Amino acid sequence: MSAYAVIETGGKQYKVSEGDILEIEKLDAEAGQIITFDNVIAVSGGDSLSIGDNAASASVTAEVVEQFRGPKLLSFKKKRRKGYKRRVGHRQSLTKVKITGLS
Repeated sequence: MSAYAVIETGGKQYKVSEGDILEIEKLDAEAGQIITFDNVIAVSGGDSLSIGDNAASASVTAEVVEQFRGPKLLSFKKKRRKGYKRRVGHRQSLTKVKITGLS
């Protein structure tokens, strides 16, 4: 079993291991920059699993691959027989990162 960690960023939790590529909510970082995630919730080193305060000293490093925007999502509201309809579009800004190390 390979080593993995559970990190929290952008209000979401991700299970990551070395070499993974993630699409997460936008971070203020340039492409090629190295960032560190300190919000580590759990760490597994193969046989052992550390959760909560035991995993607080761990950190995950990643390299920013690119900044991009996700697909357009459409939201539509309608009330029948009232002549009411609204359409709204949304594109989320995202950051693609590659996990380079767990420590």
